[in-house]
Amino acid sequence: MPVVTFNADDFGLSRGVNYGILDSHLCGVVTSTTMLVNMPATEHAVSLAKQHPSLRVGIHLALTIGKPLSDEVPSLVDDSGQFRKLHAQQNETIINPDDVLREWSLQIETFLSYGLIPSHLDSHHHIHRWAHLRTVIEILNKTYQLPWRHSFEQEPEGVPFYSDSFDDRFYKDGVSHHGINQILADHTGVDSLEIMCHPAYVDEPLQQTSSYVHDRVKETEILMHYSLPSGWTLPAQKKDTPSI
Repeated sequence: MPVVTFNADDFGLSRGVNYGILDSHLCGVVTSTTMLVNMPATEHAVSLAKQHPSLRVGIHLALTIGKPLSDEVPSLVDDSGQFRKLHAQQNETIINPDDVLREWSLQIETFLSYGLIPSHLDSHHHIHRWAHLRTVIEILNKTYQLPWRHSFEQEPEGVPFYSDSFDDRFYKDGVSHHGINQILADHTGVDSLEIMCHPAYVDEPLQQTSSYVHDRVKETEILMHYSLPSGWTLPAQKKDTPSI
């Protein structure tokens, strides 16, 4: 039977986001999440992850939100020291892949320092899929040997995937029970599928940081009450083993 993983992005963005993700896991269909390690609510997310080890937690690599962890990534930041906006980071004539490798390596090492075992890697705004960062992905794969979200413009060599297929349509106008059903219907024949989601409760930090706000509450409600149609199953429950 094919397995569908509902992965909640942005763990650590704010406490409201963290609690929305946790409720969508404890009371709904979310089985994994990916964590931002450079945000004010990261430590809160780490605490929740350790309290609820049944929730698989990966790393949501950042390049367009907050500040870098490294002080040596000049091609990635604006005059205030914040990461540049999405459109600027997409410009391969500006961005230095060595800076990306340095920053993302530090983000991964920071996650590991919390004593958590990462399930997989993906990125905020899907930055990891960009073709001009392919070499960075391949180097990180050799170092950490973790699966990646299956979402690349050009598939990196030798990189394992978190699922056979990936769908990002449960977002904005696609946020509905019908929207999930349509996604599942469109992926008939795959062994595993990841559906991206963004459950959250609205708080001030979320409103100040993201343009995608109130639909997150709608996502939370749907994910907490969604019932899978016959022919699909969720991943096997992760054992509640302590984090390292």
